Amino acid sequence: MAIARIRKNDTVIVKSGTDAGKTGTVLSVNVKDGTAIVGGINVHKKAMRRTEKTPGGIIDKEMPIRLCKLMPYDAEAKRGTRVRTGEKDGKKARVSVKSGKTL
Repeated sequence: MAIARIRKNDTVIVKSGTDAGKTGTVLSVNVKDGTAIVGGINVHKKAMRRTEKTPGGIIDKEMPIRLCKLMPYDAEAKRGTRVRTGEKDGKKARVSVKSGKTL
């Protein structure tokens, strides 16, 4: 099984688009569509209907963004990094190409 480049709870940086250069945490990943929802990235206004649980109105909602526009973020280097597979304690692990540390 291939190791995913981006997973839930990873810190990522946006490479292109209107939010280029912004960082955020991955909330969910949809492998089938090749998209992810990132906190604070690709935020759109959405009109919500009033229900018993929610007051309704216009809210800000994170919309999915393509995985090809995201890159894992290396906090030490303060920039995006590519990921390769390596071993840690006899198991497959994601290793940062820039710093050599596991993600």
